[in-house]
Amino acid sequence: MRTLELLAPAKNLECGIAAIDHGADAVYIGADRFGARAAAGNSVADIARLCEYAHRFGAKVYVTLNTIIYDDEFEDIMSTARQIADAGADAILVQDMGLAEACRGLLPLHASTQCDTRTADKAAWLHRQGMSRVVLARELSLEEIAHIHSEVPDVELEAFVHGALCVSYSGLCYASQYCFSRSANRGECAQFCRMKFDLVDADGKELVHQRHLLSLKDMCQIDHLEQLADAGVCSFKIEGRLKDATYVKNVVAAYSQRLDTIIRKRSGEYRRAAEGRVEHRFQPDLRKTFNRGFTTYFLNGRQRDIASFDTPKSLGEYVGKVKEIRADSLTVAGTAAFANGDGLCFLNRTGELEGFRVNRAVGNRLFPLRMPKELRAGMALYRNADMAFAKLLSGVSAVRQLPVTMSLDLSDDGFVLSINGTVKATLETEHQKADKPQADNIRRQLTKLGNTPFVCDDVRLGPGVADCFIPSSALSDLRRRAVDKLMHTDVRCDKANDKVPGVSKPSSQTYKAEEWQPEYGRFPYTYNISNGQATDFYIAHGISNPTPAFEVAPSRSPLIMQCRHCLRYSLGHCAKRGDVVPRWHEPLFLRLADGRRFRLQFKCDECQMNIFAEP
Repeated sequence: MRTLELLAPAKNLECGIAAIDHGADAVYIGADRFGARAAAGNSVADIARLCEYAHRFGAKVYVTLNTIIYDDEFEDIMSTARQIADAGADAILVQDMGLAEACRGLLPLHASTQCDTRTADKAAWLHRQGMSRVVLARELSLEEIAHIHSEVPDVELEAFVHGALCVSYSGLCYASQYCFSRSANRGECAQFCRMKFDLVDADGKELVHQRHLLSLKDMCQIDHLEQLADAGVCSFKIEGRLKDATYVKNVVAAYSQRLDTIIRKRSGEYRRAAEGRVEHRFQPDLRKTFNRGFTTYFLNGRQRDIASFDTPKSLGEYVGKVKEIRADSLTVAGTAAFANGDGLCFLNRTGELEGFRVNRAVGNRLFPLRMPKELRAGMALYRNADMAFAKLLSGVSAVRQLPVTMSLDLSDDGFVLSINGTVKATLETEHQKADKPQADNIRRQLTKLGNTPFVCDDVRLGPGVADCFIPSSALSDLRRRAVDKLMHTDVRCDKANDKVPGVSKPSSQTYKAEEWQPEYGRFPYTYNISNGQATDFYIAHGISNPTPAFEVAPSRSPLIMQCRHCLRYSLGHCAKRGDVVPRWHEPLFLRLADGRRFRLQFKCDECQMNIFAEP
């Protein structure tokens, strides 16, 4: 039976606990540095508290140390890694191969999405370097994922299923560093891909004016989890380490419920990776939290409608069209219910997203705080801030409990209480005959589990127990001692997946860069080698003169993005698919409002669009 893991983001301890409570089997969280999200760092003490909480349910905590590392930081990151291991983390995510080599044997290693794993050769190579799991490139199709699993069945495959999409293959985007000296490989991405561009041809003719040509919709694979599981994915990852607890609660609940449905359907094949019964006190709705519109991206092959050219901001859920506009209010045609304080938005006549706050809602007549000047009858309205839903999630919106069974039996010198057949506590006392049967009171006292994460489904009383008088205080003390032991016991005995890969010598196999990084010959900085340990690692694996990372030694006209998203295709001019033959003259360029240009290269043999910076 294969385990399926729902992996949730944790901006901080609060979000991590919320994720576990709402059904996550694991969470990933950043340390105070080196976590590829500079604005989402956490202390080791908070990570330790999250580990303690998660492990009660057999859930896991993975810590991101997935930036590139500079020489003067290496001692600090190794110290952090050791502290994380001591805190009880279950794995670390890395992209720097020098760090990965140094951390072998310390705790399990997962190859971050920053490693750009899009082929079976790359997955196999990473597995040989001690990675027990690889995070797949977001761009892969079901067929490609299934092929990787069939070729490398021993490596765990983790795939993103929900959240924001980077237009470039992760780990191979240098646009932010080139334009703003903020490295995406260092967790400081400046969101270059969400900016406005003109599209111009070689003659300077403007083909598209000021649109968000690299801004993608958000991924949503909730309807394809079973297909992904069948393809070999074992961990379903939600993006969002910068998102708040409300986002985490809603998205985790939605995906957890869907996974439970799949497992009920195929109970002999799949099981959840963690334990616990979750009671959600709301109905999750993915439309009600941050989204730019949804796409399945390349899961079932290339499709046109993956980008959000009009806006990089959250649209939210469609709530209807504007029916009527008055001086101080508007009427909405639709079935949505509104609340005071709701945030609504619309695309104006120039395609710009505008928003406004509802000051007062009377049925479907809305009184904005300020009437938007560009709003017109017939325009579509979206809600990106639902006050009623937010209020629902602001309180206790889910409870996760571990079902247990208890047995109380006579012993030679008193009584013994067992929980789940393993955890035991004893009570030394005489066997006093009761005046009347005590079964109801015994069960009542033993099942008072209060604020613990446990709920008792059954209490079995051994022969003669119900005929004995046991003071309620003694029963309560017995229960407390047994539960305290249970709180410090792993809920699972099966720890086969927790083995730490042993330290091994570098493979003697010749290192073939072209197997999984075809651009290395022309753009060797794409290995992101930024420290001496990484340099030594690659030398040991067959590269005689490793080239430093772009952040260390910038190139003058660099390849700054490698994208599966293709503007030719999105605009209806893909020659491979028989689209309309364009009248423009190539090469094409993206142009920022300040005049900076970026050349597009269409590698049709690989179905890839490369973006180069122009000096």
